[in-house]
Amino acid sequence: MALADELVEAWYGNRRCPWWTQPLAGLYGAITVLRRALYRIGVLRSVRLGVPVVVIGNLTAGGTGKTPLTIVLADALRARGFRPGVASRGYGGKQRGAALLGDIPDPAEVGDEPCLIHASGVPVAVGRDRPAAARLLVADGCNVVIADDGLQHYRLVRDVEICVIDGVRRFGNGRLLPAGPLREPLRRLAQVDLRVCNGSTPQEGEYSMRLAGGEAVTLDGMHRRLLADFAGMRVHAVAAIGNPARFFAGLRDAGIEVVEHAFPDHHAFVATELAFGDELPVLMTDKDAVKCRGFAQTHWWRVPVHAELPVEFFEAVLARLPGRV
Repeated sequence: MALADELVEAWYGNRRCPWWTQPLAGLYGAITVLRRALYRIGVLRSVRLGVPVVVIGNLTAGGTGKTPLTIVLADALRARGFRPGVASRGYGGKQRGAALLGDIPDPAEVGDEPCLIHASGVPVAVGRDRPAAARLLVADGCNVVIADDGLQHYRLVRDVEICVIDGVRRFGNGRLLPAGPLREPLRRLAQVDLRVCNGSTPQEGEYSMRLAGGEAVTLDGMHRRLLADFAGMRVHAVAAIGNPARFFAGLRDAGIEVVEHAFPDHHAFVATELAFGDELPVLMTDKDAVKCRGFAQTHWWRVPVHAELPVEFFEAVLARLPGRV
């Protein structure tokens, strides 16, 4: 078993963590506390943009559904008269300096998640310097900035913090990295403005989020089928996301016989990795599809999902924005 798989099983299952993770978790926790304190007392400086900033993030390593939430929140803000833009680190891409995404962004340069968000029609800027990326959005006319995966990025002053929680896995064993999945101590959860539970039953004070789909689309966009049309069929399922098991389970819930192909999060695919030696349909996530369009086959399908949340969630976000339009 690979080390990463061993750790994930220990975080969320019954396996014991290796002994060496405990002292590293203590060191990680001390650095986390010190870093926050340095920002709080002003030794490390945070940047205020002059427009509202909404941060979407999580406390755990890996995927919890931040990107679908970012897209649906941007849509909701546009519908209410704002011009939102999304600032992202561009994880997995080669872009170092801050840059606005162009008409046809390259996932290898700017990352897969920014490309997926950009495809929804919202302006996106990437950069390891998150404030510099956010400033590009403001200069481009955006009057609200959404910081994707920015909960631990304290250089950017935020007006609203949203924490997305995996409703099934929750916080695992409740320990800090690498002994557990936590990026910050659980007490940090009490400091965020809004908590969103993706899947399962939300706990008190959490808003429910559901990822809804129901169709499959060829990677060239020319053909669509109901996901139910694949029921009873054997397919190759490809996922390079934080929690591939969620994607595979969703396909099985639709009655599909799944051959699993899990890859590391943000994996950069090459065509040979998806040459499975047969003509079975290949189903993949939207996030993976943006990286595979250049060498896609006609029997490859993406399975888009969109986040559904109660209207009260969007009203709660709006109520916390300064200078509402």
